[in-house]
Amino acid sequence: QVQLVESGGGLVQAGGSLSVSCAASGRFFSRYAMAWFRQASGKEREFVAALSWSGGSTSYADSVKGRFTISRDNAKNTVYLQMNSLKPEDTAVYYCAAQARNFWSAPSGVDYWGKGTLVTVSS
Repeated sequence: QVQLVESGGGLVQAGGSLSVSCAASGRFFSRYAMAWFRQASGKEREFVAALSWSGGSTSYADSVKGRFTISRDNAKNTVYLQMNSLKPEDTAVYYCAAQARNFWSAPSGVDYWGKGTLVTVSS
């Protein structure tokens, strides 16, 4: 069982930066692929970024590529999402997700979800 708790959301102006974190409980965090999703008001939840168990393999949605960076610290059981050059359309609740495999696989689904943290980007 893995529990995920996001933090670091808030209000930021367009063009600014923000980092959100996801703290995981459980003994086998380092074995999980991790990802960030987001859901804007009135829209479906969408994939943002993912990384492998070691952090050596990453993937990003086209909409955030070059602006967002996903990383993890297995010693701290934490995954991060650094967001730069933020746009109003990045406004959403950001969710942390874990998958019980070494490399993220979209068709495999999500095994654990966090409850989310709200990021608001003002214009």
